[in-house]
Amino acid sequence: MAAAGPQSSLRGALCRQLLLTLVVFSFACEACKKVIFHIPSKLEADKVVGRVNLKECLGSADHIQSSDPDFRVLEDGSVYTAHAVALSDEKRSFTIWLSDSKKQTQKEIPVLLEHQKKVLRKRHTKETVLRRSKRRWAPIPCSMQENSLGPFPLFLQQVQSDAAQNYTVFYSISGRGVDQEPLNLFFIERDTGNLYCTRPVDREEYDVFDLIAHASTADGYSADLPLPLPIRVEDENDNYPIFTEAIYNFEVPESSKIGTTVGVIYATDRDEPDTMHTRLMYSILEQTPGKPGIFSVHPSTGVITTVSHYLDREVVHKYSLIMKVQDMNGQFFGLMNTATCIITVKDSNDNLPTFRRNAYEASVEENTFDVEILRIPIEDKDLINTANWRANFTILKGNENGHFKISTDKETNEGVLCVVKPLNYEENHQVILEIGVGNEAPFTGDVTLRMTNMNRAVVTVHVKDQDEGPECRPAVQYVQIKENSPVGSKINGYEAYDPDTRSSSGLRYKLLHDPKGWITIDEISGSLKTSKILDREAVTPKSALYNNVTVLAIDKDGRSCTGTIAVKIEDENDNPPEILQNYLVICKPKMEYVDISAVDPDEPIHGAPFHFSLAKTSPEIKRLWTLAKVNDTAARLSYRKDAKFQEYYISITVKDGEGQSATKTLRVNLCDCTHPDQCRVTAGAILGKWAILAILLGIALLFSILLTVVCGLVSARNKKSFPEDLAQQNLIISNTEAPGDDKVCSANGFTTDTVNNSSQGFCGTMGSEVKNGRQETTEMVKGGNQTLELCQGAGHHHTLDSCRGGTVEMDHSEWYNFTQPRLGEESIRGHTG
Repeated sequence: MAAAGPQSSLRGALCRQLLLTLVVFSFACEACKKVIFHIPSKLEADKVVGRVNLKECLGSADHIQSSDPDFRVLEDGSVYTAHAVALSDEKRSFTIWLSDSKKQTQKEIPVLLEHQKKVLRKRHTKETVLRRSKRRWAPIPCSMQENSLGPFPLFLQQVQSDAAQNYTVFYSISGRGVDQEPLNLFFIERDTGNLYCTRPVDREEYDVFDLIAHASTADGYSADLPLPLPIRVEDENDNYPIFTEAIYNFEVPESSKIGTTVGVIYATDRDEPDTMHTRLMYSILEQTPGKPGIFSVHPSTGVITTVSHYLDREVVHKYSLIMKVQDMNGQFFGLMNTATCIITVKDSNDNLPTFRRNAYEASVEENTFDVEILRIPIEDKDLINTANWRANFTILKGNENGHFKISTDKETNEGVLCVVKPLNYEENHQVILEIGVGNEAPFTGDVTLRMTNMNRAVVTVHVKDQDEGPECRPAVQYVQIKENSPVGSKINGYEAYDPDTRSSSGLRYKLLHDPKGWITIDEISGSLKTSKILDREAVTPKSALYNNVTVLAIDKDGRSCTGTIAVKIEDENDNPPEILQNYLVICKPKMEYVDISAVDPDEPIHGAPFHFSLAKTSPEIKRLWTLAKVNDTAARLSYRKDAKFQEYYISITVKDGEGQSATKTLRVNLCDCTHPDQCRVTAGAILGKWAILAILLGIALLFSILLTVVCGLVSARNKKSFPEDLAQQNLIISNTEAPGDDKVCSANGFTTDTVNNSSQGFCGTMGSEVKNGRQETTEMVKGGNQTLELCQGAGHHHTLDSCRGGTVEMDHSEWYNFTQPRLGEESIRGHTG
């Protein structure tokens, strides 16, 4: 009873607190869904019982309380034992109270703790054989404490089979920790089924042991099926959390806003995840320099942020933080570790550059340029040789004509003021400039200073007078002339002047550059004349402005200036439109038309819209082909359905809006194809075998004709017959269209009259056409020792069957019908290949 006194007092205090809460809220609690946990009969302190979903019951709860002081509940719903707990009864219950003081709401979660018993099933008294399929073992979930101090062997639990009620059963186990590494960590008593552990276990090395329990009779039969027996190792907080790095290095810009993220630190803990042993909390132990406190760290995420706006690199450029991490959610008994965090303050452009003086003076002679006239120093407190320190000078006022340029000397950071365009003393005796200076990087400092963003100074530049030569102003002067004007047409010339007298008298002019030789210049007046007919379309690039004429103006002292004359050539309609296409392919019937287009080199006012029409051509072309307008510069060429597959020559006239016209003949290939490329034959197309054969045969035929002529001439003179040694050579006979003198032509090019049977003549047939269906075959046939008389028919053509070895004649139409299809076929095949 003495041991129960403090607990009774604590329960009474909790009850009084609960009653007080009920009085404040003055309404009944609402019960949420009951939670049931199955636990062993004994639990040590700080052991996880389970987790309750608090948000499901009351997500806005700001106060969590357990009705049983032996258990405590964390914010995430984890239920831990506050003391060692033993379940004397089979069940134990307590209540978790949740309250929201703002909404004045309270709810409760009933929690039931049950002790899981072994379930045994008795055999039927009449059953005389083993029925392993219906046997049930009686283990309970088993666990052991990590790094347990014993005593060893440590009893874990008893394994029983209900077959032991009728038989003598022997128990054994296998698996990791028994017959696998680590060996001999567990053993079971053969007769009783008591399971023991022989030594301490490190959970970080083995978190669970999946043992297999076996029950067998004395004669070796298995009394039950093998039983999986997992042994879970309960975690002990024996591992310190460890930072991923010993020293963290971060950077943060100065003048950062409060809440700016600096970096993230992270630590790991080898203990069991999702337990208090691995619930880490981060904090800052020490900051150097110490005051004021600039940084904070989120206790759960480890994110370091700024909590002050006093980051100034010019005051402190580096901070050192000692970071702490502690498990058990930062409770005093948790294990802890430390790391160092070095935070470097990066420079920001929080200091504006300033001039040392407000006003400067400089002088320069007129007509001089690309000279330095002044250097302007500045001061800047930001980090040297960075974008925050480097000055960026600007001329704010006084440089509207672009006479000045200011740049920055990269070494000294000074402003260098230069004259880049000559000044004229007669126009301005002095120039007042307003110079501004900023930085390359945007200013990030005080808002009031950010509005100005630039420091300013005034520079007075005094212009010194010079005795100067003529001036060519403006540098480019424009004149205008019509295209195709006659030679000698006058144009207003270039006019320079003396800046002191503001007059052009006394100046002489000379033409320095005229690439096309179109212009001449009068030396005294500077007026221009055309030396050639001007062609607007000859100007490159295509433009109405011919601006490559350079003029030199010289005064009496020899001083000079140069200028440019831009001649604007007024366009005339002197060019007809031109059709762009030459050769067209139309795939019939896939393509019903083809579009043609035209261009006109004249100005657009003399160009489109164009009018397309078929020129004077054959009635057949006009019947088969039509033209229709597509737009102002294109027309559509269409064919009738009865147009044949062939190549057409179609003349088309195109006329511009003012009547200029041109006619062009187009080659239009109406082809049986699916793509135009199949009908285009290029010069580089590869000839097929039939095309090559046809070409060779054509060459041989021409050569035989020449030989026949030569033979006739020689025969007429000599009247000699063939020598006998030529009897066995191949002959090529040229066909004749009517009966004539019978000649025998040998391979040496001689001809002779018909000889008798003893002449041993040899006659070869070439180009004979044997027709069978759609197949055509050409053969070279060697004959026997026959004369021409045996295979000769007056005015008749002989076939191979009627005259084997004789002369087979073939007229020109047959030769054309034979070669032309193959030439076309092989040309197309070679092109597509």
